[in-house]
Amino acid sequence: MSGNKPKSVDTVLLGIIVLLVAGGFLIFSSASLGLMARDGASFGSVALNQFLFGVVGGGTALLLMSSVYYRHWRKYAFYLFLITLAATLAVFIPGLGMTHAGATRWLDLGFTTIQPSEFLKIGFIIYLATWLSGVHTKIGQWKYGLFPFAGISGAVGAVMLLQPDTDTFLIMAFAGMAMFLVAGAKWRDIAIIFLGGFIMLAVVAMVRPYIMDRLTTFLHPEADPLGSGYQIQQSLIAVGSGGFNGRGYGQSIQKFEYLPEPIGDSIFAVYAEEFGFLGAMMLILALVFLTLRGYKTATQANDIFGTLLVIGFMTVIIAQAFLNIGAMLAVAPLSGLPLPFISHGGTALMSTLASLGIVLNVSRYRTFKKST
Repeated sequence: MSGNKPKSVDTVLLGIIVLLVAGGFLIFSSASLGLMARDGASFGSVALNQFLFGVVGGGTALLLMSSVYYRHWRKYAFYLFLITLAATLAVFIPGLGMTHAGATRWLDLGFTTIQPSEFLKIGFIIYLATWLSGVHTKIGQWKYGLFPFAGISGAVGAVMLLQPDTDTFLIMAFAGMAMFLVAGAKWRDIAIIFLGGFIMLAVVAMVRPYIMDRLTTFLHPEADPLGSGYQIQQSLIAVGSGGFNGRGYGQSIQKFEYLPEPIGDSIFAVYAEEFGFLGAMMLILALVFLTLRGYKTATQANDIFGTLLVIGFMTVIIAQAFLNIGAMLAVAPLSGLPLPFISHGGTALMSTLASLGIVLNVSRYRTFKKST
């Protein structure tokens, strides 16, 4: 097969990734200063953890994954999926799992905590790409297409909803549907999945009131400004305070005691306050360029497996990024999702960079269509 000889990685894509990681750590460092005004929080330990596990660990994962021939993942896809699924279930083991704010999503390793669902994203996408690449010629048949896809996604959904981590499951399901569609699924099946997803979301919203509260707050953020609408109100104040040029690096006021989770899902608001509309647009454009370059790699992949891998990983990253930003701008419901490359979470950054390492390896075997 042509295209087996490796080339250099896509240097443009790599450059965008390096820019986002470096800029993201600077933004995170500034937002972390707000921890000094909060009891029990340590700026030094948080920043060190992000640097060691996220930047250094993630950078190492990026290099390692970019050097592993992407087709090798097909051999181990099923086992990788089972291992990451089992690790995600391990959060329910007493003494090992950790609960925070009503959610059980972390493993306490003593010296640090990890969120195994971040690695489940990788296992899920690799396994789904492996399966879809094997059945894509028969994917229009329900027994090869819709039913197995629903079963794989349902198994992941059951584990994620138990934690509960509805938001992460939704972006995984969205990426899965994008892969399903690219693999050749019929629009009939996509419509059935959307209908089933809508019904599932409605049931979850009724069973778990916090989901309904988020939807209500999204529609009427002014209804409870000191309660459920507090975060979005403070976020909009921070974004508005930034004006066109921003207050300047490190000069955010809202990160001190006002914004909930200034290093987590509210970090875009801190960034917008310090860098203004101009800085916010630069970040959004960088994410758009990352997405377009990644999807271009998908169109140049040497086989359907490589295409599906890139589609899955890029969709997870960009969907999470724009849901986070949209929530801070009140154009999407609050989700609690971290902003890729920037928000606190060494596991999340390591997982993101490992995923992009696989995308970079696919780019090494890309094919170029000759112009006619």
